[in-house]
Amino acid sequence: MHTDTERCVRAVQSKDARFDGWFYTAVLTTRIYCRPSCPVVPPKPENMRFYPSAAAAQQAGFRACKRCRPDASPGSPEWNERADLVARAMRLIADGIVDREGVPGLAARLGYSTRQIERQLLAELGAGPLALARAQRAQTARLLVETTALPMAEVAFAAGFASIRTFNETVREVFALAPTELRHRARPGPRTATPGLRTATPGPRTAAPGTLALRLPFRQPLNPDNLFGHLAATAVPGVEEWRDGAYRRTLRLPYGHGIVALAPRPDHIDCWLSLTDLRDLAGAIARCRRMLDLDADPEAVDGLLREDPRLAPLIDKAPGRRVPRTVDADEFALRAVLGQQVSTAAARTHAGRLVRAHGERVDDPGGGLSHLFPSPAALAGLDPESLAMPRTRRATLTGVVAALGSGALQLGVGSDRDEARAQLATLPGIGPWTVECIAMRGLGDPDAFTPTDLGLRRAAAGLGLPATPAALVRHAARWRPWRAYAVQYLWATDDHPINHLPTH
Repeated sequence: MHTDTERCVRAVQSKDARFDGWFYTAVLTTRIYCRPSCPVVPPKPENMRFYPSAAAAQQAGFRACKRCRPDASPGSPEWNERADLVARAMRLIADGIVDREGVPGLAARLGYSTRQIERQLLAELGAGPLALARAQRAQTARLLVETTALPMAEVAFAAGFASIRTFNETVREVFALAPTELRHRARPGPRTATPGLRTATPGPRTAAPGTLALRLPFRQPLNPDNLFGHLAATAVPGVEEWRDGAYRRTLRLPYGHGIVALAPRPDHIDCWLSLTDLRDLAGAIARCRRMLDLDADPEAVDGLLREDPRLAPLIDKAPGRRVPRTVDADEFALRAVLGQQVSTAAARTHAGRLVRAHGERVDDPGGGLSHLFPSPAALAGLDPESLAMPRTRRATLTGVVAALGSGALQLGVGSDRDEARAQLATLPGIGPWTVECIAMRGLGDPDAFTPTDLGLRRAAAGLGLPATPAALVRHAARWRPWRAYAVQYLWATDDHPINHLPTH
């Protein structure tokens, strides 16, 4: 979008927050870059330059605006919508792969050479993987500087910097302030709410010692009902819970583990994070944003779905529905199998037993969480006879565990969605419903569709839509590429949208 100068200028002049994260505005006279909704007086059009990423603006010599904090904008919705190399690379960079494994590690996961990845990212985003990762490290550093009392040396290494000198230089270059100045600016009394930081918003709980309190931005509108309702209703005992108005769960992360609490607010999501290793901060935030689908563009989604007169009343009644996703695609794949042809309550019971028997224990002084969901490696020696479920589903579960453990099945954030679907379909007991559920919630495919789902077919029939799977697929072609969102609107018309019995 950054190449459409006229459209970008209009967005800046109208301070349109819908375009935050889509592009960044650099101002030649001040040498700063802003989000489109920056509250300051818009610059003259001839002084504006537009960039597709914060990293590109930084590389061009612009520093982040202190007023609108463009580095804390919602992410571009393209990286969740698209499935090409650039989108997969961006999802992996957000998850911290470059910091942990370098550009060669990123290339290995994507199956391309480092030169190809550099070339494609530069062509589309104006910055290579190192610059994009650097911009993310700068944002992580800012969060730690402003929300913790950690010594600056610990902040530097937790944010992923190789040295304190590099940390100091990057913070000065990006924010035009020294780290100590950033901390000082964040300490004064009441001030305007700042994206990325939690202010004194009344809520069900406050941050406990050692817990980071953050604000996760999103594009308006956002309807939290199906999002948090689904997560709470399907919560696995010990791993997830709804407590004091917040959804809480444990997180398995590259350097350690964590506990997160997420509560909806009118213009942001309150996020409380407790981590055993602060190097996991950026990855934990990225996973929470993916789970809540916070980088979606509801204007684009709802605008297209409204063109179907059968769906339009549903969208007008409750716009901004998101697709509830997951923080761990491997975990969700196993849970999808446990939920085949049983009620939500039964699926929770099966998953809870698996967690108690094989999950790693964690401490949760602030609630009732007790375990991490077991990894495929922890389930490698699983005895099928210990599972209280039909023999065929036992075989399916152990088959998925083996495929994930061996690498034959790849469901990470950088996975190719078409390849993952093909890999899933070859496993015994994995039918179209399970494949599409994993694609929708595990892989984040916005066009995943479950036409055999009984709840979906019942809702479709109630609206006068075709109710047979084949006819529903034909009708749903007009909803592409947002069929997963159409599913959320249809499920919401059913009294018990998650208590349906899928055909696996």
